[in-house]
Amino acid sequence: MKIQGRMFIWLSVFILAVAILYGVWSKEPAGTTALFLAFGLSIMIGYYLAFTARRVDAMAQDDKEADVADEAGEVGFFAPHSWQPLSLATGGALAFLAIAIGWWLLYFSAPLILVGLFGWVFEYYRGENQNQ
Repeated sequence: MKIQGRMFIWLSVFILAVAILYGVWSKEPAGTTALFLAFGLSIMIGYYLAFTARRVDAMAQDDKEADVADEAGEVGFFAPHSWQPLSLATGGALAFLAIAIGWWLLYFSAPLILVGLFGWVFEYYRGENQNQ
């Protein structure tokens, strides 16, 4: 984590220099504002990573002699199958289509979104996947 924190902090210094140079040179407010916002985002990420790196143990990525396999482990839990994203995507597509066609389409998309959202959140509370 230390190296990522340093990388983001150096990136933010570079973006700040570019933002100042771009602002002085072009006098264009939209791009200058975007560059200063990019500086703010990268300094926040860099500070968080550097701050967190001091409180956690050294990881394999901080060791120059480490192998790729040193950091290997369990990646996480992934659902084997689920129909809920299909319902959520259909409801979301209909909701975005409602902007172009008419707001009345939201009456049909809102229940699909709610069913997909609640089904996805609570799919491991009942049924065959209850004990996973």
